[in-house]
Amino acid sequence: MELSETDVETKIIIPALKKAGWDIKTQIKQQTPLTDGRIVVRGNMTARGPKKFADIVLYHKANIPLACIEVKKQKFSVGKGMQQALGYLECRELLDVPFAFSTNGKSFLFHDKTLSSGKLESELGIDQFPSPQDLWAKYKAHKGIADDAADIVEQDYYDDGSGKAPRYYQSLAINKTVEAIANAQDRILLVMATGTGKTYTAFQIIWRLWKSKTKKRILFLADRNILVDQTKQQDFSPFGDKMTKIQKRMVDKSYEIYLSLYQAATGSEEEKKIFKQFSPDFFDLIIIDECHRGSASEASAWREILDHFSSATHIGLTATPKETKDVSNIAYFGDPIYTYSLKQGINDGFLAPYKVIKFDLDKDLEGFTPEEGQLDKNGNLIEQRTYNQRDFDRTLVLEQRTELVAQKVVEYLKQTNPFDKTIIFCEDIDHAERMRQAIANVCPDRMAESTRYVMRITGDSPEGKAELGNFIHPEERYPVIATTSKLMTTGVDAKTCKLIVLDQRIQSMTEFKQIIGRGTRVNEEFGKRYFTIMDFKKATELFYDPKFDGIPEQIIDGETWTPTGETPDDDSTVEIEGEDIPVDDLDWEEDETGTDDGEDTGGSDGEGRTKYYVNNVAVEVVGRRIEYLDADNNLITESLEDYTRKSVMKQFASLDDFLKRWNEAEKKSAIIEELTAQGIILDALRAEIPNGESMGAFDLICHVAYGQPPLTRRERAENVKKRNYFARYEDKARAVLEGLLDKYADQGLNTLEDRRVLQLHPLNSFGSPVEIIRDVFGGKDNYAHAIIELEQEIFKQG
Repeated sequence: MELSETDVETKIIIPALKKAGWDIKTQIKQQTPLTDGRIVVRGNMTARGPKKFADIVLYHKANIPLACIEVKKQKFSVGKGMQQALGYLECRELLDVPFAFSTNGKSFLFHDKTLSSGKLESELGIDQFPSPQDLWAKYKAHKGIADDAADIVEQDYYDDGSGKAPRYYQSLAINKTVEAIANAQDRILLVMATGTGKTYTAFQIIWRLWKSKTKKRILFLADRNILVDQTKQQDFSPFGDKMTKIQKRMVDKSYEIYLSLYQAATGSEEEKKIFKQFSPDFFDLIIIDECHRGSASEASAWREILDHFSSATHIGLTATPKETKDVSNIAYFGDPIYTYSLKQGINDGFLAPYKVIKFDLDKDLEGFTPEEGQLDKNGNLIEQRTYNQRDFDRTLVLEQRTELVAQKVVEYLKQTNPFDKTIIFCEDIDHAERMRQAIANVCPDRMAESTRYVMRITGDSPEGKAELGNFIHPEERYPVIATTSKLMTTGVDAKTCKLIVLDQRIQSMTEFKQIIGRGTRVNEEFGKRYFTIMDFKKATELFYDPKFDGIPEQIIDGETWTPTGETPDDDSTVEIEGEDIPVDDLDWEEDETGTDDGEDTGGSDGEGRTKYYVNNVAVEVVGRRIEYLDADNNLITESLEDYTRKSVMKQFASLDDFLKRWNEAEKKSAIIEELTAQGIILDALRAEIPNGESMGAFDLICHVAYGQPPLTRRERAENVKKRNYFARYEDKARAVLEGLLDKYADQGLNTLEDRRVLQLHPLNSFGSPVEIIRDVFGGKDNYAHAIIELEQEIFKQG
């Protein structure tokens, strides 16, 4: 009797592993989930693509994987699964292990990347599987882990008993970092996209190094109070009374884990540099959060802290490494030891994808030229020249432009959900305040319910900053809309933010990625599977920059220098006494002394730049486009019908190709899953096609892609009945199949291929699913064959 894939795994492979010494509870994990399945967005609908699994993963101990095993049916050759297993090995976003096995239950094909035996691949008998000790010894030799460093690498992860475990990419980052430190590397850079759990990853790294006593005193540095407080209260909470936050310039040397703002540890005056009260060798590990800011610049006063503790191991964390003429993360830390990008996160389904709504405003396209001698509303003579999008809200304000943006934002929220968390990024604090007022004026009914419906959350506003925690808390309704400039670009963990509005001219790739990162977190409990970007200033053109989401290139100083990811007119500056000073070059004081986020006040009359305010110029929308991410993470601007046609024909060049694949597929739903992974959501497509709701997946695809006249599900079901197809079956089997056909007519294809449909009325009147399959059809093979034949009859052509 030929064994199925499941039988091969449970009856042959698992016993063989146990015989070789592998522990079934701690070292063998079956059907290991690797990804969550990419979220696809079309219209306001979403679907998840298929998850990626490994049949079996072998671990040295928890979260330290050594090998993967791909299991195939006995009828296949032993190497049938090797290409799939090698996919897990080669692809760094998955397991990244040196050993892979493919098996058909008769033997193993062993792929050994370490080449320790002199051969890359060799066939092993079922009773010749390597022991855990053998693979661990090969692993250590391959990684260069000496025996005296093995205790560090083998130190357990923190486990709170809840079952929470690092995702595969977090384990990769943690293990690579711990192994590097065990091998005496003292400068390490981790690049992980916003929303992928950098702080949790840092916690597990610290925990393992601290518990193994490799690192005894640790300093966690950040430049925003909210980053430090979130870290202390959430991910780092297991450190308990061993941890303290440095504040009020007080030093207590009795703790082991320290968290601090740069600003709390240093300052422009010598007496404020309290970090010098610690001896240079006091800390042996320093974590630098958001390391693209502050300390990245050699000229920054904050670099003094790192220089003082230069003997410690330094780990930089960032989603956006900064590489400019004067600032280089790579020059300081070296190349990233591990990178997990926004693109990878979206493809894996751990990060939310986005759709983009672009607005073209007439004055942005045409510019605005004041009449000669024209005064603004404050009586200031407006300089005679043409003002364009670059000037608006920075040099010159068209108040009706601000009102139009506010109107479009509120219109969108009314169409979706007026209480979806929204961040509006503005040019400066002045712009953020005017936008707050404009939003309030557009929706007085919401403001009547709560004056916190829209709030300005900027560095100079104690009231706004006090509401930041409520804004990011999923269960707090208010504030709903936050207007901001710089404060919320970094470290704001707004898991339920569904709308990001860009009314800010963004030229810095670093800043752009940080802003987009405010929306990338997934929170399915609160209905957050994707987010929308409304772009009023062409900021999303940076999506098309080849450097977007790429690995940074280090910049070499020279006459031909141009910054990577930024342009020479980068807006991340503050104008002081007529000179543009880079934000990161300034020494910001602690929160209570003023703005702590590098924001430009944007005022006039000596408060920053002079700005003209014009209140009598109409502004109109002249263009609006909606773009979606395709399967390759490219933005597309076309109808779902056009996109579906192109995507289907890319996979199936002709109708005959599609029909051949459809008829040969054991499960038609597998084809639907493939199309979903390509960005085709049939439910969204049905909404665009006349009578689409009544069509099955087969007719919908044939009609849209190949122009075939469609039949409804009901019409196809009636055709089957007219052909008297069920006459070949006995009474009960005929009744069950007729019931399944009716379910198809009502609900579609998936009901036929899901055995749980047998639990529904009226099918459940014939017994339980097990009883129906066993007693009515004579077993699961006969039942499966009957379903395949029924589908063939439903989709019969002609």
